[in-house]
Amino acid sequence: MFFLQPMFPILILFILFFLNVPIALSLIGASLYYFAFINTGIPMSMVVQQFITTVESFPYLAVPFFIMLGSVMNYSGISDKLMDMAEVLAGHLKGGLAQVNCLLSALMGGITGSANADAAMESKILIPAMRRKGFPIGFASAVTAASSAVSPVIPPGNNLIIYAMIANVAVGDMFLAGYTPGILMTISLMITVYIISSRRNYAPTRDRMASIVEIGKQILKSSFALVIPFVIILGMRMGVTTPTEAGAVAVLFALVVGITAYRKLSWKHIPLILKETVQSTGSVMLIIASAKVFGFYMTSERIPQMVTQMLLYMTEDKFVLLMVINILLLIVGMFIEGGAALVILGPLLVPVVLARGVDPLHFGVVIIVNIMIGGLTPPFGSMMFTVCSIVNCTLQDFIKEVWPFIVALLIVLLLVTYSESIALAIPKFFGYVPIHAPM
Repeated sequence: MFFLQPMFPILILFILFFLNVPIALSLIGASLYYFAFINTGIPMSMVVQQFITTVESFPYLAVPFFIMLGSVMNYSGISDKLMDMAEVLAGHLKGGLAQVNCLLSALMGGITGSANADAAMESKILIPAMRRKGFPIGFASAVTAASSAVSPVIPPGNNLIIYAMIANVAVGDMFLAGYTPGILMTISLMITVYIISSRRNYAPTRDRMASIVEIGKQILKSSFALVIPFVIILGMRMGVTTPTEAGAVAVLFALVVGITAYRKLSWKHIPLILKETVQSTGSVMLIIASAKVFGFYMTSERIPQMVTQMLLYMTEDKFVLLMVINILLLIVGMFIEGGAALVILGPLLVPVVLARGVDPLHFGVVIIVNIMIGGLTPPFGSMMFTVCSIVNCTLQDFIKEVWPFIVALLIVLLLVTYSESIALAIPKFFGYVPIHAPM
């Protein structure tokens, strides 16, 4: 029993998860148990220092800026312009609003960067409209939750920034790597919606495909919203801005657009924007700092090294290893929120895949897509609960409708897992050279 004591914090962590204790508090509680009762040789002041120094990292300043960007764009009317753009492009397809739902999440990916934020927004805006068009509550909820999985994959999703810090890769490269899987996920979901809508005869919202003139006019109306992701990416790729500075510039740009161009942003919105930014940033950074302390415990017990050796012992084939890791992540994603899973498992798994010659940017694509799929699946998928709680959809109705979308996303996961050329197509186009040599 003495030899199992170092594993008690992991057991405590999962017990707290199942008791629905908030993720950050679960991580802190499990860590404090270890340092208070098992490894008493480490001063508690050093543990507190680990907690505090984590959030002092300059690159993490990008997180609150991108969170604020999403809030600003919601109040400035830019989100409405993206909605109009999605409707013009996809409203004529079978499924109508369901297709718009999928495309809007892709367009919003560069804004919210959060699956739950996207799911909450579209639950309030699109699901009532879909219900009025005759879509069942289960189908509307499933489409909304599934499409929200795209948002954190498309830049500037917070998970992309967090993984870049974990794997020590350039944030700009990680942003570029997010576009291909994000686009593939959107296409796969839209194909799934089309197939289901054809069978059930769900009508489009437009009687015909938009003309080139109509699309051009809408592009002009939505141009300020559409240009923001390009401003962010180009600024970093050209070396003009760091990720943090890019976030600040994007916030300033959105404020100016909301005040001068769309004229929907006013002084009364500023307190609301600041409140939402502080709340969301506090939640994200508390999880990151708590995971750092939990990581300090794991490092003290050499758990990362043991996991690395165990996985490397299982197979020498990197493709088999990736399959094992994918299965592990899918299971973990059913119980733990995606961001928390990333900060807990990322430091454990990155050394493993590097040792087998897997490019860190490629693995970043795999792990982020994977944990987003986990957010859809029972019993504790975070997007599932977000959507169902907002629109009062039963879990039975949701689960019955969501499985085709999970299958579609799993196909994309397999594609980006086993085809590096597809997963890294855009970074390679901009000059990225994959790392294949084992460490």
